[in-house]
Amino acid sequence: MGHSLKAGMFLLETRMADAAMGDIQALYELGVAYSTGTGGVEVDFIEAHKWFNLAALNGSALAQECRADIAEDMTAREIAEAQREARAWLADMADRRAAA
Repeated sequence: MGHSLKAGMFLLETRMADAAMGDIQALYELGVAYSTGTGGVEVDFIEAHKWFNLAALNGSALAQECRADIAEDMTAREIAEAQREARAWLADMADRRAAA
């Protein structure tokens, strides 16, 4: 694994941890990573839409714009899957907080 790939994966892991803590910027940056293929991940519009959606729900206007942009290149089925994944992530975070 190359140095830049390791650095990208570390950045992705830290952003995931920050997102779990409710960091809006981390949610947005995960959307960017999955929509552009940065940070050692492959482009995945479903994942990108999920993260942009979560950031938008937390008040990010920029994430709303990005979500709308990538939605233009997605099928209705893909958008529905991204929305299901966002709801599942929110439910998982709520369960973790309740257990803490």
